[in-house]
Amino acid sequence: MATPDLRTRAGRTIRQPEGYQAFIPAPLPPDPSLRFDSQLVTVLASASTALGRLDGVAATLPNPELFVAMYVRREAVLSSQIEGTQSTLDDVLAFEIDSDRSKLPDDIEEVVNYVAAMNYGLARLQTLPLSLRLLREIHGKLLSGGRGSEKSPGEFRRSQNWIGGGPRLADATFIPPPPHEMRAALGDLERFLHDAGGQDPLIVCALAHAQFETIHPFLDGNGRVGRLLITFLLCHVKVLHCPVLYLSHYLKQHRGTYYDRLMAVRYEGDWEGWLRFFLTGVATVAQEAEHTARRIVELREVLRREAQSTGMSVNALKLLDHLFEQPVINVKAAQERLGVTFPAANGMIRDLQKAGVLTEVTGGRRNRMFRFDPYLDLFADVDEVTGDGTAPQPTLYEGDTER
Repeated sequence: MATPDLRTRAGRTIRQPEGYQAFIPAPLPPDPSLRFDSQLVTVLASASTALGRLDGVAATLPNPELFVAMYVRREAVLSSQIEGTQSTLDDVLAFEIDSDRSKLPDDIEEVVNYVAAMNYGLARLQTLPLSLRLLREIHGKLLSGGRGSEKSPGEFRRSQNWIGGGPRLADATFIPPPPHEMRAALGDLERFLHDAGGQDPLIVCALAHAQFETIHPFLDGNGRVGRLLITFLLCHVKVLHCPVLYLSHYLKQHRGTYYDRLMAVRYEGDWEGWLRFFLTGVATVAQEAEHTARRIVELREVLRREAQSTGMSVNALKLLDHLFEQPVINVKAAQERLGVTFPAANGMIRDLQKAGVLTEVTGGRRNRMFRFDPYLDLFADVDEVTGDGTAPQPTLYEGDTER
């Protein structure tokens, strides 16, 4: 029996009337079927176990919503940094307190939009199945302002786009399907998501993410929507009951390998190599998140115990709990949160400063901002930058013929 040619397993390149070669993806699941060798079985088991442990730990948190809120912001920063933004987690938290601050990066709106898109999508999953409609709605939220707002937010593209090589289609590294083929591929992807109930949900998630990135259905924001899709899928199939797994940190650290694995799927049919990479990321990130969750619980217990031993007021303890949700704060925000006078809020913040919980970071007498350092230090890896102090730039270029 002849050995099947795996090079066209994920699809094939077809010359278009305009002369360029576009990739037309084959429907999922892969054909020939996935080969589960011992290495793939092992990494799948590790990812499933790590994800289960993370979901269990998250369920024991005193207030899991606070943990989720920080991880959504963290994911927004890292996913946006992959696309070249420079905003940090501190910038996002400062924006939430005072959006008029003049020293915030120009691209902060993109990151804040990502937070809004994630929260919107998680809420919509309660009433709307994971579908092309939901992806369009998420895209609309993501590109509602800032860079990319002119790139048809909430609409699938009606022109050819491309990835890599520069601003000309002729120099592209990869050309996704043209619009008419793109719509057929999106329909196939939606059917796969609705009919994949018998397959391992992590395998479904990995296949769907790679397929979405290959289809590249929007003029801009495909990478960010594709990374959002991972979390939405895990929640949709109930692998996670609390949305606390985000892969952007792993994908940012291994960006070159990430793109190489996707290209190997397209041109070599190497779905198994992609699955090993993806599942290793799930296991790694789930273990890191579980560790962080445990440290959050320990930190909260230690700080509350120390605060109570020093006779801190009930309102100050409430403010301490609030800091796990809003770890950058000013006096006005504390006043509004607790429903107390400005002097009372100022006094509580001063007490938390003396206790080493809060640090004043603006250096001024007016409009002072305070940072919950012990907590934010648990998320310190978010602000990775290059040697010149800027966020790393994306290695791929997303282009379109409407420039």
